[in-house]
Amino acid sequence: MKPLLLLALLQAAPAAPSPAPPAPTYKWSADPSHSAVGFRVRHLGIAWVNGTFRKWTAELSYDPANPENAAVIATIQAASIDTGNERRDNDLRSADYLATDTFPEITFVSREVERAGEGRLRITGDLTMRGVTRPVVLEADVGGILATARGRRTAFTATTTIKRQDFGVVFNRIVEGAQVVGDDVRITIDFEAVEQRQERPPEPKSSGGRP
Repeated sequence: MKPLLLLALLQAAPAAPSPAPPAPTYKWSADPSHSAVGFRVRHLGIAWVNGTFRKWTAELSYDPANPENAAVIATIQAASIDTGNERRDNDLRSADYLATDTFPEITFVSREVERAGEGRLRITGDLTMRGVTRPVVLEADVGGILATARGRRTAFTATTTIKRQDFGVVFNRIVEGAQVVGDDVRITIDFEAVEQRQERPPEPKSSGGRP
């Protein structure tokens, strides 16, 4: 074949189609290295003690175009509580407070998600702690969605306040007329998640031989 004819045929050949980007799954897994489950409680009515839980998992279903269909399930290992003081943490793990030997997990399961303004959601769900389940409402700020080389990411910051007595944590001590541990527990959740990519079926292998 003449070189000019071969060149013309190559130029006329259609380019191979680019692979289509993966379809969004709207299923997200928590990135613990960029997330935190924190809380704070009054000490003696005048100061704050801050803490976090080091071990937890969360799964999120979230379509930014339809946030009302979102759902989240989170599980916290209660014994992973960390307030920066070993003696206090062991006390909080005891039967007087979280009773982690008997109730090792704290769970949250959403039941309803509502728009609460621009970039805000209100998440109503069931919180279970010490075997007691109560409804709670999380006020969430949506950080947005970002496409990265390793997949899409989304982020939220959610806050709520609960009364520890509602979950059976009633023990307390009085010092100089003040409660050692306050009644209200303020919870802040900073949540960053990575979209779960769909697995593509493997390409059929060629035998390399003639039929």
